[in-house]
Amino acid sequence: MPDFILNTDDNVYIPAEDSYLLAENLEIKEGQSVLEIGTGSGIVAMYASRLTDRITVTDINFDACELARKNFEANNIENIEILFGNLFEPVKNRKFDVILFNTPYLPTEEDEVIDSNLNYAFDGGLNGRKVIDLFLNGVKDHLNDGGIVQLIQSSFSDNDMTLSMLDELGFIAEIKAKEHFFFEDITLINAYKI
Repeated sequence: MPDFILNTDDNVYIPAEDSYLLAENLEIKEGQSVLEIGTGSGIVAMYASRLTDRITVTDINFDACELARKNFEANNIENIEILFGNLFEPVKNRKFDVILFNTPYLPTEEDEVIDSNLNYAFDGGLNGRKVIDLFLNGVKDHLNDGGIVQLIQSSFSDNDMTLSMLDELGFIAEIKAKEHFFFEDITLINAYKI
């Protein structure tokens, strides 16, 4: 895997094990169109840029969009479109071959929520599914037939419910990879649209 220059920002999620679990297991073919939701620092998109040159990234955190732009420039990557906004809002009528999302999967109580853009990276609501469910309910409308969704979540946010929802939406879904940390498993779920 190539090494990248990586700038960071206090208001943007710093890539960790979950980021690299996704980055190192990308299923992207040359020429495919890719959408990454919640790009953060842009690290996953940078790995994706080695596989295809049709990449769009979005983030609800404006600081993340600016940091990703800075990181793409620092690595001479010019094939990534950056859009500011929540989930699929910035790509309303567009479809992609691959959709990537390292979801905010941590269950959070109201008193644990921090008043910072960084909150978007981890705040999954009371059951960890606040953003995951919104994403799943919209993903099919933005994915081409034969496309793939790759998402990261935690055993804390109910992997079985995600697999079940994907099944109901007509996907073939599986846990493709996982890593165990302390009290949880970080999982990569691949879902194929048939």
